[in-house]
Amino acid sequence: MPNYRRATVLAIFILAVLYLFASPRSSSSATPRSHLINDGVTHALPTGRPLSTSQQTARAYPPPQQANSQRMSNQQPIAEPIGKTLREKLQYQFPYDLEAKFPAYIWQTWKYTPASGEFGDNFRAAEASWTEKHPGFVHEVVTDTAAVSLLKYLYASVPEVLEAYNALPLPVLKADFFRYLILLARGGIYTDIDTTAIVSTTDWIPPEVPRSTIGLVIGIEADADRPDWQQWYSRRIQFCQWTIQAKPGHPVLRDVVATLTEDVLRMKKQGILKKNKMDKSIVEFTGPAVWTDAVFNYLNNPNFFKMEGKNITWEAFTGMESAKKVGDVVVLPITSFSPGVEQMGAKAVDDPMAFVKHEFEGKHASSE
Repeated sequence: MPNYRRATVLAIFILAVLYLFASPRSSSSATPRSHLINDGVTHALPTGRPLSTSQQTARAYPPPQQANSQRMSNQQPIAEPIGKTLREKLQYQFPYDLEAKFPAYIWQTWKYTPASGEFGDNFRAAEASWTEKHPGFVHEVVTDTAAVSLLKYLYASVPEVLEAYNALPLPVLKADFFRYLILLARGGIYTDIDTTAIVSTTDWIPPEVPRSTIGLVIGIEADADRPDWQQWYSRRIQFCQWTIQAKPGHPVLRDVVATLTEDVLRMKKQGILKKNKMDKSIVEFTGPAVWTDAVFNYLNNPNFFKMEGKNITWEAFTGMESAKKVGDVVVLPITSFSPGVEQMGAKAVDDPMAFVKHEFEGKHASSE
């Protein structure tokens, strides 16, 4: 019997201890761990949104409360760019951050993707060279059909841009417009499908030049040092647009997108946005001429540069043999993107300044 009594007392004691530990703690005890932000880790709020950096402090958060209708009625929504100009809308949607890194994107366009049997063997080695030279980059070959969906997503808030793109009557015009649009919205590298990467973009810029001071990298297509240059080229110095590297939102891209949109909608309204009826050639409309003008307009814009009383013209870039930085723009010599053309001072493909080789085979046929 004594042993039975001891066992009974012991069992009652154990049950009492378990009851005390299992009972709820008073409200004066510590806040539950799930409401503390003190370990540097982003925890989820009741809404499911991640906390901002400023919210990651060692303080307890009370339980969520019912919204105060009076307080909510006094809140002001974020201002939308209503009544803004096209350029202001583009700046609002795609802000420019000079100190950001160049996005690791490679954009190309063609009628088919490399996965298609109709892609074309003549482009496969060139297309693959960009992936080989840029491991870790996102490399996309965007078809004409995919471009429509992608731009609809990126430019839904700027419908006049979408209207302009969809109204273009020729594939070559859309291909030109797309490169500016994708770089403005996402940045990275655009390069034509018939270009071969000779050197990685990480080696295009001299190592002593901080990447945080550069927003646009371009190359010279033509340096026509001859009296009759106007018979062959649109500009005395012409910047190529078959390969461009940019950070998203760059003002040059914003300007060229706005200019093209305005020109397209003007021609559409006039009823001349048709093949053989447009009042501009392809080169002047969407090609290297309008691109070159946008670059020079930017370099001579007092809103971006402190002007010294003399405009920057073609003379600043003729005869270049090495990279030149003007503001946040790096201009590469003609050898960099046109090696082996054997004219205008371009050197051989094996020259140290040769970065990209263009085969001039990839333009969409304008008759399609």
